[in-house]
Amino acid sequence: MSTVKIGFLGAGGIAKAHAYSLNSLRYYYPETPQIVFESVCSQREESRKHFAESYGFRQHQCEADFMQNDAIDTVLILGPNKVHAEHLKAVAKMPNVKRIYLEKPVCSSLQEEKELAALALAGRKLQVGFQYLQTASVREAIAFWKSGKLGRPIHFDLKYYHGDYLQQSYRDKRQTRLTPAPDGGAMADLGSHGISLLLSFMGEQLQITSALQGGDFADVPGDSDLFSSLSLVDPHTRAVGNMSASRISSGSGDLVSLEIYAEKGTLRYTSQRPESFDYFLEETQQWVTQPVGSHYKPISSFPSGHVPPGWLRSMVHAHYLFLGGADERAFVPDLQHGLAVQRLVRETATHLSSFRKQLSSYVKK
Repeated sequence: MSTVKIGFLGAGGIAKAHAYSLNSLRYYYPETPQIVFESVCSQREESRKHFAESYGFRQHQCEADFMQNDAIDTVLILGPNKVHAEHLKAVAKMPNVKRIYLEKPVCSSLQEEKELAALALAGRKLQVGFQYLQTASVREAIAFWKSGKLGRPIHFDLKYYHGDYLQQSYRDKRQTRLTPAPDGGAMADLGSHGISLLLSFMGEQLQITSALQGGDFADVPGDSDLFSSLSLVDPHTRAVGNMSASRISSGSGDLVSLEIYAEKGTLRYTSQRPESFDYFLEETQQWVTQPVGSHYKPISSFPSGHVPPGWLRSMVHAHYLFLGGADERAFVPDLQHGLAVQRLVRETATHLSSFRKQLSSYVKK
């Protein structure tokens, strides 16, 4: 069994989830490398020291020392959104690093997109942190859609909704997430997962035709969207649709909903029933509920394929793929996918800026 020596760039909440998932791999997959938590790095010494002691890292380091650590062969980039691209470019210069897990978003500007597109990774594996793609039922729904049984898409609708930012106390604790789009806002934070999900079904050629923005709070910058909605078109199939992301949808919980209407039927998925997806066939005129549970057949079904799936389970599978696991049914997001998502996030900011100017003219009237 091989050994993987891992370094974390970041010691926040998402880093805890990754540490948990990496520690859990051996319970789910029989062929798992031995994992050594070599080093953790974050800006604050107190934070990285506490993280290292809590989760079994051999050491904690400042960024300069981390980048010189030749023992690290695998890096997870988990810091604030605005430093993801900077960290990726620095990690790409670490000679012994073979694998890079880059949390979304991959970058925050058009210039960074161009720099990352030209980045020489010399055959290293890079996987972007759109873990939602590894939800068991989403994995199966993507495979079903790509079978072609439903034919060509006609129109679609995707929602990714939260309601937490309605609370003043919640907003106060997350001021760094209220920065202007495309670095901050609902579409960059939540919507990027939704865009990734949509691209995994529809392909990376989607284009934005227009955008709307909603939500007006005195303590939130006007160019940081709390709710945004995109109109999209697939130039290849001419399918059109909408995608919306929200932080202020009361009572929605953690809602992801996708509907694709096609020539031969319809596909539906909702996180309110994460153990299955539905499809309708014109040929039979019947709806079918396809149960999936937590079954990653034929790879894994621990603790049982019938138990309800959880959010962290998809992250465990993402790490299985990242460390070399084989799953022909999985859609694995690489840097190209991450940049395709970021293109739409960036273009969203441009469209929202135009919408705000238009809205301002309405208000004046």
